[in-house]
Amino acid sequence: MRFTKLSLVLLILLALVVPASYAQENENEDQGAGLTIGFSQIGSESAWRTSFTEAVIAEAAERGINLLFSDAQQSQENQIAAIRAWLAQGDVDAIILAPVIESGWDSVLQEAADMGVPVIIVDRNVNADESLYVTRVSSDFVHEGRLAAAWLVQETSGNCNVVELYGTVGSAAAEDRHTGFAEVIALFSNVQIIQSQTGNFVRTEGKQVMASILSSTDPSTICAVFAHNDDMAIGAIEAIKEAGLVPAVDILVVSVDAIPDIFDSMDAGETNATVELSPFMGGPAFDAVVAYLNGEELPKWIPVGGGLYTSRADYDADR
Repeated sequence: MRFTKLSLVLLILLALVVPASYAQENENEDQGAGLTIGFSQIGSESAWRTSFTEAVIAEAAERGINLLFSDAQQSQENQIAAIRAWLAQGDVDAIILAPVIESGWDSVLQEAADMGVPVIIVDRNVNADESLYVTRVSSDFVHEGRLAAAWLVQETSGNCNVVELYGTVGSAAAEDRHTGFAEVIALFSNVQIIQSQTGNFVRTEGKQVMASILSSTDPSTICAVFAHNDDMAIGAIEAIKEAGLVPAVDILVVSVDAIPDIFDSMDAGETNATVELSPFMGGPAFDAVVAYLNGEELPKWIPVGGGLYTSRADYDADR
């Protein structure tokens, strides 16, 4: 199959097609002042996650929402315990959940539903009965993977052996980004994932995994690294440099998040591209809570979009 710039454009258009955000259509919605909302966050495993937390807390303060924040430290058990504690207290109007993994949520979501407390899923997905939560506010992880792959195929003319740094196994972000990436490269017989290992979205683990791969695989056979987030990419870049190689030249680097550190890496010529994952999901999530409490029907998915960037200038121009 011959690869052309036109086919890249088609792939990018496909990657960027997402439904209009419900929140954008409801900009004049009541802000939610006086509500008490529990927010169960995964943890602080990455710079993007910290930015996401800070954005939600700031949005709640601006709206006059009493936010009960719980850092689960990457533990589903901690998240379930926090939700049950809020339900036992009986004073939460709603719960916002950023789940560590997809499975294992039915029981606690049913408990919330039985008590009439609406749950909004943000960021990662849950594999549960859709009637147990109101909606999900998130990026489209599959499309993020497709967009990263479209860039890589164009950059390499469809010839590349890829190392994939996988996110947390069982999380929607990791599973879906892999799916989207694999869908696109499957169209090109000379693009293959030759190694895929988890770094759990953590910078230090990304470095460890990449160092191990470079010590066991001839680096000259590796064309690129696709990291499921920027932190793992930055860790991999450190490993590439320590192996005496030039990142973004000897081994291309594409990842997801668009955190400030990755643009610093781009400025240093050590990263090639990143796909934006917006941390600003608090506003649409709070809007969804208010709309639901006002008796409105919501779609089961409220998308938050982002683009692909190869330089800080391109990103700044879009802000």
